[in-house]
Amino acid sequence: MTDLIFAERELVQSLKEYIEAEELKLEAVKSWANKLDMLTHASTSDPEGFLAHPVNAYKLMKRLNTEWSELESLVLQDPSDGFISNMSVHRQNFPDEEDEKGAAKALMRLQDTYKLDSESFSKGKLPGVRYNAQLTVDDCFDMGKLAYNENDYYHSVLWMQQALRQMDSGEDAKTPKADILDYLSYSVYQMGDLSRAIELTRRLVAIDPSHQRAEGNLRYFERLLSKELRDLGRSQQEPADERPIQLDTYERPKDYLPEREVYEALCRGEGVKMTSKRRSRLLCRYQDGNRNPRLLLKPMKEEDEWDSPHIVRFLEALSDEEIKKIKELAKPKLARATVRDPNTGVLTVAHYRVSKSAWLEEEDDPVIARVNQRIEDVTGLSVNTAELLQVANYGVGGQYEPHYDFSRRPFDGNLKVDGNRLATYLNYMSDVEAGGATVFPDFGAAFWPRKGTAVFWYNLFKSGEGDYRTRHAACPVLVGSKWVSNKWIHERGQEFRRPCGLTEED
Repeated sequence: MTDLIFAERELVQSLKEYIEAEELKLEAVKSWANKLDMLTHASTSDPEGFLAHPVNAYKLMKRLNTEWSELESLVLQDPSDGFISNMSVHRQNFPDEEDEKGAAKALMRLQDTYKLDSESFSKGKLPGVRYNAQLTVDDCFDMGKLAYNENDYYHSVLWMQQALRQMDSGEDAKTPKADILDYLSYSVYQMGDLSRAIELTRRLVAIDPSHQRAEGNLRYFERLLSKELRDLGRSQQEPADERPIQLDTYERPKDYLPEREVYEALCRGEGVKMTSKRRSRLLCRYQDGNRNPRLLLKPMKEEDEWDSPHIVRFLEALSDEEIKKIKELAKPKLARATVRDPNTGVLTVAHYRVSKSAWLEEEDDPVIARVNQRIEDVTGLSVNTAELLQVANYGVGGQYEPHYDFSRRPFDGNLKVDGNRLATYLNYMSDVEAGGATVFPDFGAAFWPRKGTAVFWYNLFKSGEGDYRTRHAACPVLVGSKWVSNKWIHERGQEFRRPCGLTEED
């Protein structure tokens, strides 16, 4: 997306050049028009007397034969060629409709995860922001319409309400108020609020009596309400709630993720189960990799992040120069991250994993070999059977919902040779202004990105069984951009480095 910023700047410059060329062309045509206006005024007042002068007769012939043709050529010149050509070059890298939808859904994802109302987004009231950005009535309407078309009436209500609120406050917009009320009233009806749906539809009829659906919807809503009142044994309805629709006015529909509430609370920093007793058991130390020669003079700083399962954070795990180089190597290779379909085993994109990733080999640059060696030194595990270094970038609303790193089908594909994912080593390659934590819903832990640090944990018990407590998630990035690099270390080659056990123990 940073490339798109510079592409847009180039297009703005190209547009300015086109405007300047059009203005020069228009000035030349105006000059012709003014000169000929004066000339024709004199010639038409006394045509015969004017043409009596032989020079005037010659110049008339010349003008009509030559100069008007030159003027025609000038008018037919198209200064837009350069701009159109530039647009064509950049258009191939423009986001498409699917990208726009994805960005809109990302805002809604952030809205849900961090409990932000539509006004916070519309007015740019977000934590950690350096630049102000606001949404117009038309922007809010488009957000609501996208949700409506996806049958997501919960978010449609929130964004149509915000569009209406901004329009009622006097903001100009291309979108007619009748359109906003039409979508809002029906979405409110879908959320089960008949009284408010009737009130909004009456407003719609009042400003547009000829609206093709409004009268029919109003009669339908009123019949439904009358039936509802009869069933309840009441003769009249309670007045519609006049309070503005807020984030908590309607209950958000449940979805496929059972730990949704716990996961999102941890993303907000709520519900972390770190007690004072547990914290007292957390230590920090200098890690020399069991007197590894490469760590004797400069041991790695290591901090306990969690006691059980044991999770540690390494400080100064990557230098700024290494991070810059890794990003530089990864950027041309970045592609939408995939997951393995649990039914087919085929890699595919998924809405619950929104990021771009690239895989880097030691042959790409010496820095990759150096990072791999460092991981082996500080963990004491062999990286000979580990996966390539995966670099991931989480942009607008980027996330990876709760998942396991280890495979629950350990005898598929390469796992039969190299074994399951024994451990995860996660480098944080950027700070994040807001959001982007790594959370573990099962035991209530949340770790925030700190540039240059790395966290490490085991995914398997010593028995080789998966540690289901390690189900974790990458929270949506609220403000900023999150860069990480992962190293998944497999079982093979660790037989004498982490000997097997018969019990499930850390």
